Amino acid sequence: MTGPRFERLVGIMKELLGPEGCPWDREQDLKSLQPMLIEEVYEVVEAVDTGDYPGLAEELGDLLLHVVFHAELGREMGAFDIDTVIDGICDKLVRRHPHVFGDGAAGDAEQVLATWEAIKKQEKPDSRDGLSVLDGIPPRLPALHEAHKISSRVARQGFDWPDVAGVLRKLREETGELEEALEIDDEAGRSDQAEAEIGDMLFVVVNLARHLGVDSESALKRANRKFRSRFRYVERALSMKGKALADSTLGEMESLWQDAKARTGTDET
Repeated sequence: MTGPRFERLVGIMKELLGPEGCPWDREQDLKSLQPMLIEEVYEVVEAVDTGDYPGLAEELGDLLLHVVFHAELGREMGAFDIDTVIDGICDKLVRRHPHVFGDGAAGDAEQVLATWEAIKKQEKPDSRDGLSVLDGIPPRLPALHEAHKISSRVARQGFDWPDVAGVLRKLREETGELEEALEIDDEAGRSDQAEAEIGDMLFVVVNLARHLGVDSESALKRANRKFRSRFRYVERALSMKGKALADSTLGEMESLWQDAKARTGTDET
């Protein structure tokens, strides 16, 4: 069922990039497509988070287009093509799942991840900085996601807090260090140290989320949506009173904020 459809997509992309194709498409290269590729990934994530499944199907289509677009550009460069991409991922999946396609065994998800990482190290033994469990984590990942990947990798090597209580103690320690940083007299030094301590706190919070089985990026996105919803309620309520934000006191806004918290359905919409 998918074969002809996929071949149609590849054919359309080849035509768009052909001599008589689209002028805009023909001007693109792997670098120029980067911002749009990242945007498409976030739109996929947004559709998942909001439960918009028709929208998710559309966004996955846009993402698939980028895969085909990149592959066709690779073919024109003589570097790789869509067959290289597909064969590579198929071979990787089979190779890294010996418990499914071979004679390996995996009792749980953690063992699967450990096997995956071990095979990955065997596949890529050479590294300019020497072999590291942190090799392969893209530095351009969003910071929260990067922190989660880093802490997860080292945790699987035993470098981790034994329980949630230990993470909470570390968070309180980092909070104290931030308070000390805020007492620095020099403004530039205070700002620089505060940034460092806030970074440490965020890293610990990501670890706390990991210990609790919570995705920190999703948690923050949820908090953002909750804040948007509650603040819009404050704006609407003031508008119904004929008032603007600039004309309102902090006390008035705080009272309406508490009303928003108490209203059913305002947390997530």
